[in-house]
Amino acid sequence: MPDTLSFETYFFDLDGTIFLGDILLPGVQETLCHLRSLNKQVRFLSNTTIRTRGECRDRLLQLGLAAHEEEIVTAGFMSAAYFLESHGAVRVLVAGEKALRDELVSAGVETTDDPARATHVLVGMDREFDYGKLHRAMKAVRNGAQLIAANPDPNCPVAGDLIPDTWSMVKAIEAASMGTVGEVIGKPSAYFAAKVLEWSGTSGDRCLMIGDRLDTDIVFGVSHGMRTALVLTGVASLGDLEQFPVMPDFVWTTLDELLGQAGEI
Repeated sequence: MPDTLSFETYFFDLDGTIFLGDILLPGVQETLCHLRSLNKQVRFLSNTTIRTRGECRDRLLQLGLAAHEEEIVTAGFMSAAYFLESHGAVRVLVAGEKALRDELVSAGVETTDDPARATHVLVGMDREFDYGKLHRAMKAVRNGAQLIAANPDPNCPVAGDLIPDTWSMVKAIEAASMGTVGEVIGKPSAYFAAKVLEWSGTSGDRCLMIGDRLDTDIVFGVSHGMRTALVLTGVASLGDLEQFPVMPDFVWTTLDELLGQAGEI
């Protein structure tokens, strides 16, 4: 197994890996500073749809972490890239929060609130999801719009709790419309992997994917030829490893173990 500092590119999840709520997690500052001092490429890969890339950058800066917008890839930003590459006219009905719509609009993707005009329904986490939004999305899907999930996360870690995430809204729309999801954009999708590897200019075997979720972060890395590290600061626990079919290369209690294990593998 390679040394933990032998990779060219380090992909980090955000929620549960870098921070939890407004709390910077242990070892993050030291680890990122050391990687940057070695001229390693650092990228932040998040399935969030409730913050734009710029808002994610600002949040990292507020926590004292140096970050550039170009280093951050969110499920919302990736969804915009996906629609820009789609063939034919695209009119997206957004079932999500303002940040998700803003990413599409900033990229030049046409959006609509009219279920009869929508070619796609893009679903993201929505903390104000209600009956009216469910009804509008349902009508669009029943009218022929393709149902797209910005990410497959069923819940999201916050300090002391878990809250419903995108997949909860997706399943409600599927049930109401009797439709099915046509595409999932965020981790662990092949589309997300292909784009981030293309943008980083690195092959999968030269990357380490670090995250707190087995079903997205670790599956994402393993499925696309990367080494993986699970940190136990977010969703997954040691008990979850016993039930999960895909194993990470490393398991760390906190992120600073990345440096502690360097040269010892």
